[in-house]
Amino acid sequence: MRITDTSDLWWKTAVVYCLDVEVYLDSDGDGVGDLQGLALRLDYLAELGVTCLWLMPFYPTPDLDDGYDVSDFYGVDPRLGTHGDLVEVIRTANDRGMRVIVDLIVNHTSDRHPWFRSALRSVDSPYRDYYVWREDPPPANEPNEVFPGEVDGMWEKDERSGQWYLHSFYAHQPDLNIGNPKVRDEIAKTIGFWLQLGVSGFRVDAVPYFLEAPLGDVQDGHRLLRDLRRFLQRRSPEAVLLGEVNLPYDEQMKYFGGDDADELTMQFDFVGMQAIYLALARHDPAPLVKALRERPRLAVEAQWANFLRNHDELTLDKLSESERAEVFEAFAPDESQRVYGRGITRRLPPMLGGDPRRVRMAYSLLLTLPGTPVLFYGEEIGMGENPDVPGREAVRTPMQWSNRKNGGFSDVAPSRLVATPPAGGYAPQHVNVADQVEDPDSLLCFVQRLIARYHRSPEIGWGELAILDPGDAAPAVLAHSLRADVGRMVALHNFSDEPAVAQFVLDDEPDGVRLSDLLGPGEVSVGSRREVEVELEAYGFRWFRVARPGDGRLG
Repeated sequence: MRITDTSDLWWKTAVVYCLDVEVYLDSDGDGVGDLQGLALRLDYLAELGVTCLWLMPFYPTPDLDDGYDVSDFYGVDPRLGTHGDLVEVIRTANDRGMRVIVDLIVNHTSDRHPWFRSALRSVDSPYRDYYVWREDPPPANEPNEVFPGEVDGMWEKDERSGQWYLHSFYAHQPDLNIGNPKVRDEIAKTIGFWLQLGVSGFRVDAVPYFLEAPLGDVQDGHRLLRDLRRFLQRRSPEAVLLGEVNLPYDEQMKYFGGDDADELTMQFDFVGMQAIYLALARHDPAPLVKALRERPRLAVEAQWANFLRNHDELTLDKLSESERAEVFEAFAPDESQRVYGRGITRRLPPMLGGDPRRVRMAYSLLLTLPGTPVLFYGEEIGMGENPDVPGREAVRTPMQWSNRKNGGFSDVAPSRLVATPPAGGYAPQHVNVADQVEDPDSLLCFVQRLIARYHRSPEIGWGELAILDPGDAAPAVLAHSLRADVGRMVALHNFSDEPAVAQFVLDDEPDGVRLSDLLGPGEVSVGSRREVEVELEAYGFRWFRVARPGDGRLG
């Protein structure tokens, strides 16, 4: 299948940008970001090179879990705007070449959802079986896997009936019973509703908990996922399901649908992300090389999504205990920077000591890994976390637009803000869009440039990966290439604080092949035996186009 014949698989070469509307831009002066504020920043995102917006929950909510406690699957939180505002965002984004996907949170509801309120009123309620109940008390001291040490157990007692309901997350988020056909119908109707309003797919929250915990019947859960994928494609053939599945690779393959690729369209590569941080901590790419070699090959209709940071804790649960200790020591030496015994509550630049060389190398790496890159809002300007805010909320601070009051996010008194910007070196006075957009040497302009080169290199999203041997003199260098029918690119990344000289061989290339520098002018010569030598600075990186005779591609 040629790339030029598969434009409907737009997500293979997308740049996904995750943002939380309530902390992006306040347009009406109430201290909370809103959809009209987001609409004002769509041109900024288009200029950055974003092609897909992932909107975190904007649904009506008591907001006890950053909007993931939903009280109406069909609504828009009135603090953020209206359905009309959302449609305008989608329409305008589409005009700027950006699709919009939204969070699909259907493994639980808020305990204030009308279904659950009805279920609590009577065991005979038609909504009682929308949730999972038990008659007997749960085992004593049962741990909560999602929030260990923060939430006691996974069952909460309903005093009126004496029964217990399941909550894989917080007690105010009762799990839905997806074994109930009526619940499945409601999930399908939710998908159909938002597709009708113009979204291009969904980021599916906590998929294993959605499919497995309420049922105890994993195969039935996968049947449901296949049914939802078929329903999605009937309603919108180009729409995507991007799943949050933090499991080992072999188990993730089941959520793609195996060789049939008929369940999730895309999945986040949690294993690869954690390997990146171990590699950064060791100044050695070996952990990432191992992960890339073990990563299963996917059908054309499936894709890996790569990321360095998201809106949750930076989980390290797939590392061994000793490996996790290494990453903690390197990037979260203070116990207050850790959570749940497995994760880090910091953003990337502070973890890397603010070293611009390492930060830029990390984002260069992200944009050259095989798959689709996903950015968390503010990464493009190097935002830091607010260490005064506990837990996962530390990274969910307002977007920093300028050095003005509240970082240009809102004009209200700081006490009225929905979240508090960081102080110190990562405060808006030092890190903001307005200063960087006019500075050609800024991180923002650098990321914009990387994204532009990524868009000119569809082999990154489509191509076959090859790990190249950088030679004995460059053990800290990751050298890899991606080859597709449109051509081949090579990327080099030095994980060390010492310069290096990488020496590698390009097999199966014709006479007259050249390496064209994608990040700067000039070329690198290729020897008669296809040998190449490239110098790299400390934490340096290079991108090359493999230019064959007669190749008409630019750069």
